[in-house]
Parts: sequence; structure tokens; C-alpha cells
Amino acid sequence: MELYPGLNYLNTLLYEMPSAYATIKGNSAYPDLYGIVRFYPVVGGVLVNPEIYGLPVETPVCSNHFFGFHIHDGRACTGNGENPFANAGGHYNPGGCEHPAHAGDLPPLFANHEGFAWSAFLSDRFKWGDILGRTVIVHGGPDDFHSQPSGNSGAMIGCGVIEMA
Repeated sequence: MELYPGLNYLNTLLYEMPSAYATIKGNSAYPDLYGIVRFYPVVGGVLVNPEIYGLPVETPVCSNHFFGFHIHDGRACTGNGENPFANAGGHYNPGGCEHPAHAGDLPPLFANHEGFAWSAFLSDRFKWGDILGRTVIVHGGPDDFHSQPSGNSGAMIGCGVIEMA
């Protein structure tokens, strides 16, 4: 057993190419939203690294800068006028679990005052091969972690399809 297994994850982020990624683009109401989500298979699960720019943040010091962030079951970032990402589907949930225990439920994005969010976390809820071709969604509001079926996190404002790197 290694003393500091987290260092292996940091080395993975710094020196290895991801096995999969999703290029995030905002819908027509959020054209400045863009980014990338990288997926690295590691011992213990999948290391997920979102890097998102142009999130819609307000300037007051006490404003909310949390955004729901999920893997969805759909395979396209297309939709209609009412929901530009309707074809992204619902949360990826092969186990039929209640929210927030879906395989696709991810920690929220926390943006700084300039609308930038970056994080890295480990998930053992899915294997990277299971999510290839599925969508990653950025929501317009925070996930409340209890409302069914998807946490009441607001409109889908950004989307990307997970592709093999």
C-alpha cells in the first residue's frame, strides 16, 4: 500500500493523456460557455477533471456560483427551442438508483467570480468505457442532492459528448 495514493492521481493529471474527454459547449443563451472534461481510468475508478469557462456568475460577493454537473444517458447535444439539449436524456443511471446515487451524479462545479471552474475527483460509479458516447451536462443552477429524479439543478446550459481520446 502506498503512503500517498493521491500523488498518483496528481501525476496522472499532469503527465498522462486522458482515455476519454468531452468538449463542452453552451447553448444559444450561453454562447461563451465552453470547456473540456477529461476522464482517466485509474486504480479505484475514474479520475474526472472538468475545466469549464464562461459559467454565468453574478458579481455580488454572496451570490451562488454552484452548477449541477452530471453524465446523462443520451448520446447527442441536440434538442429543440424549449430545450436545446433535450436529446442528452436523463441522468446516466444503469442501477436504477435514486438521486443523488445515479452513476452519472457528479460533484457540482464551483465557479470563481470570473465564471471559471476546475476540479478533479475520483468516481467508482462507472468505468470509462461505460460512458463513451454519453453526454456530460452543465446545469444552470445548483444540485439540491435530494429532489427526484435529478436534483432540481435547472436548465441544461452546456453539453458535450464523451469521446475516446
